[in-house]
Amino acid sequence: MDSQELKVYGAEWCSYCRALIKKLELKGVKFKYIDVDQSENRRQMNELTDGNETIPVLTRGEEYKVNPNDAEIEAMINGVKSKGVKMANGVENEDIKPCIMIGAGPANLAAAVYTTREDIDTILLEKGVVGGLAAITDIIDNYPGFEEGIEGPKLAEKLEKQAERFGAEIEFAEVSGLTRREDGMIKIDTTDGEMLARTVLIGTGSDHKKLGLPSETKYYGRGIHYCATCDGAFYRDKKLVVVGGGNSSAQEALFLTRFASHIDILIRKDQWKASDVLVEEIEKHPKITVHFNTTVEEFIGGEVDGMDKVVGAKIVKNGKQETIDADGAFIFIGLLPNTDFLKNSDVKLDDTGFVIGDEMLRTSVPGVFVAGDVRSGSTAQIASAVGEGAVAALRIREYLESR
Repeated sequence: MDSQELKVYGAEWCSYCRALIKKLELKGVKFKYIDVDQSENRRQMNELTDGNETIPVLTRGEEYKVNPNDAEIEAMINGVKSKGVKMANGVENEDIKPCIMIGAGPANLAAAVYTTREDIDTILLEKGVVGGLAAITDIIDNYPGFEEGIEGPKLAEKLEKQAERFGAEIEFAEVSGLTRREDGMIKIDTTDGEMLARTVLIGTGSDHKKLGLPSETKYYGRGIHYCATCDGAFYRDKKLVVVGGGNSSAQEALFLTRFASHIDILIRKDQWKASDVLVEEIEKHPKITVHFNTTVEEFIGGEVDGMDKVVGAKIVKNGKQETIDADGAFIFIGLLPNTDFLKNSDVKLDDTGFVIGDEMLRTSVPGVFVAGDVRSGSTAQIASAVGEGAVAALRIREYLESR
């Protein structure tokens, strides 16, 4: 067996795993897929990664990366290049796309349905999972048209297939910068090179906030998690802590009851910020205990099956220090916008890093539009993101027609 063989440890139910596999397939890279739902494979992954429980894991020899980004994937596959439009100064016949959308969440997938139906060639650039946070949400209960609710991955898949049916192209690449040239074209810097577009739609969504504790970083993947649908199944008959008091925390805690023996929810304030419907479900669930006025000081590590993993948490509840036993912790304390790639651009951001757009969803840079959760003032709802995507697509059409 080739000791340098590329391997992917994952599971069929994991959205991030499917995204990694699709990236590797698009690059034409050979790899071996290993299903961690089989106990022996999971044990093998744990030993290789010092007890990590987060998937996917990409390995080559003794080297491994947990849920790798594009740069880490490129390094792991030893310089194999993925497809993309790479250009340099002085190259003739530049390939200029009418519309490039950054991100492939609900807002941009909806926008792509509209632009492609208008015969506007559209490329979506995605660095992670198609469908965004919706794709890693267990059940979406408040999206119109699904009276019984719909699983997040299924909704994401439907949105993706609909956009592709009309001709939208989805490419996996991470955007690192955006600049408007003097000729009005917009240059996008990506991990695969440079791309040019007449219009750009920013729909990069948001990602999970961190507590900022040293132990949170130390035990990431070995007891600390941010996605219940990704990693919850590893905690069957285990005790868990869920941190946060909003809708995400409540929804994910309810999902985790499928596996965990007991869940302690830690809420910083003296009341929920979640919806009444979710709170009622939490209150009547026999596996869940809620702790108000409670913060986490540190996560406690210890030896578990010969590996250093989370075994509890030091908390402060009503001003008094306590220790709580736990085999793992899932953290849902809010979201941060995915806008780091705009820090050196002329696209204006608000004080918290969200993109500022006007009532027409135009940003401060002509030809660049914004939609969805990444927009300053967004409601952070899938239904509104899809609506904004449709509006942005119509504004893009108007912009292109005016030039």
